[in-house]
Formats: sequence, C-alpha cells, structure tokens
Amino acid sequence: MPAETHVEQHPITREEVLKIVRDSLADILEIEPDTITEGQSFADDLEVDSLALIELVETLEEELGERTVGFRIDDEDLVELKTVRDAVDYVYERAAGG
Repeated sequence: MPAETHVEQHPITREEVLKIVRDSLADILEIEPDTITEGQSFADDLEVDSLALIELVETLEEELGERTVGFRIDDEDLVELKTVRDAVDYVYERAAGG
C-alpha cells in the first residue's frame, strides 16, 4: 500500500491569511494581535523596520510553505507591501493560487 505523501488540506481563506499575518507581526513587534488592523501602514503605524519585515517574510514563508508547496515572497515585491492589507492580499493571492 502506498504511504500518504501529503496531508490533504482545504484551500486557505483570506481570513486565515489575515490571522497568520497578524499573529506573526504581533510576535515580531511584541504587541497584541488585536491591535493590528488591515489599514495600518508597516512603516508609519506599526514602525516596522526592514529587519522586522524580513522576519515577517521568513515567518510567512515557513507557515505557508507547509500548506502551499513552494510558497515564496519575492524580494522585489517587498517594496510594494506598504500596509497589512497589501501583505494579506499578496499572500492570499499567492497561497490560494490566484
């Protein structure tokens, strides 16, 4: 009998992506996830520096790599991610295969 090589999972929802982004950011910034909203700017509202953004990317790639084979955030796309909403939309489109 062939062994299962992967666990079948449902497609990720946008709400799940938002939760992952918020939880990851909260850990990195040492703040409560509930204080993070989609409209917040990484630089202006959350004071996320480039190192924290890289840490966020690594965390997201690790989290979502388990669910979406080959999930990656391209370095050149980072400059386009200005707000929490930008990151959620970007990750959701990539992770959901959109």
